[in-house]
Amino acid sequence: MAIVEIYSSVWCPFCYRAKRLLEQKRVDYKEIEVSDNPNLKSEMLSRSDGRYTVPQIFIDGEGIGGSDELVALDQNGELDAMLGLDD
Repeated sequence: MAIVEIYSSVWCPFCYRAKRLLEQKRVDYKEIEVSDNPNLKSEMLSRSDGRYTVPQIFIDGEGIGGSDELVALDQNGELDAMLGLDD
């Protein structure tokens, strides 16, 4: 199964949406809370080519964007393969 990382904030409804989709698929993920941590926020900015909105989602180290992109990948039938669920 793929390694999934989500940079998020506690107040973020889009973060909740992304996490809920992954949980429905029974995919484990590492949540990285950036709200009160400038070092982690800087790390997120560096990894996401300057994107400052949350969530920022990485699958096996590849940035896919945010919640909308995750949902689009799911609707297009691409997400399961990226997550290693179709093996």
